[in-house]
Amino acid sequence: MNLAIGHPDRQTRIPAPPFLAADVGGTHARVALMQPPQEQGGEAELLAYREFACADFPGLPELLQAFVKDEVQMPVRHCVLACAGQRMGDEVLNDNSAWPVHLPPLRRALALDDLAILNDFEALGYALDKPLAHSARLLCGPAIHVDGPALVIGPGTGLGAAVRLPDAAGGSVLTTEVGQMDFAPYSLREREILAHLAPAGGYVAYERIVSGPGLLVVYAALCSLRGEAPKLATPEAVSAAAAECSDAQAVEAVEIFCAALGSFVGSLALAFMAVGGVYLAGGFLYSMFASLERSAFEERFLHGRSARAFLSRVPVWVAEHGRHGVLGAARWYLRHGAPGSAISRQAVAGG
Repeated sequence: MNLAIGHPDRQTRIPAPPFLAADVGGTHARVALMQPPQEQGGEAELLAYREFACADFPGLPELLQAFVKDEVQMPVRHCVLACAGQRMGDEVLNDNSAWPVHLPPLRRALALDDLAILNDFEALGYALDKPLAHSARLLCGPAIHVDGPALVIGPGTGLGAAVRLPDAAGGSVLTTEVGQMDFAPYSLREREILAHLAPAGGYVAYERIVSGPGLLVVYAALCSLRGEAPKLATPEAVSAAAAECSDAQAVEAVEIFCAALGSFVGSLALAFMAVGGVYLAGGFLYSMFASLERSAFEERFLHGRSARAFLSRVPVWVAEHGRHGVLGAARWYLRHGAPGSAISRQAVAGG
């Protein structure tokens, strides 16, 4: 995995330079300095790592510059960015971003020779086999790891998902925007909430319900339906009040959130025949594990009739987001780096 120069029989190995790997969501950004592996088949080494609140910075260039200033003692000319949303030309489009992400100013601000972009859940998909799969807690289904299509799903600031498909090269990942699918109510109460959110009908995305902000939306809708003013102002406050059983609307909001998540995840598992399992990623869900366990998640995930026979064999795991996004982004970069960069030449040379 090093560059080689000189006579083919007496090649001199030049260590590849470190690169930045950033995992940028709507609320938090995780940034790492990664050292490429020094031999074929090895893993990149994490040299430095920090987590930032996006709201603390006017833009992504300033956030990355803060990391470089505090953690990096050498010029860094290569960066891979796992970002919520989808790249369209020189911009990353995402309704939940803390600020617009434009690539040319970012390249100039950090004097980058190479900037590669992928979706943040695509990056998590490349971290599925290790270490994400080995640090997860089983929510329902059999405690097995089967080779086959696998899903990684995360309700956070938005609702993201990706599909990992096994192949001879170690797996490929399909990015999705399934959080933008129309919300499908299951219970009469969910129909009431949908009618409250869209009284004249129309489009309501799943992530409007199944996300961190969505939990707050459901809570506020329940308060309004009961003729009460909301007392809680953040998703964390709602989930905490539900855990303490100190607010009836918070308890019901969490129950509806977990049940709707179960239906959503089960539908995706059927759509992609996810025999490799489902991984629910993110600190938000990980902190709600006890609520998920005692909720209607599993029953709604299993659907009914013939679907239940298949879905009962699909394990559902819950994992913290943590460093998995930057590690997955680094793995993707070493394998699919931008053409012409030193790192991409290594990836090609290493297979």
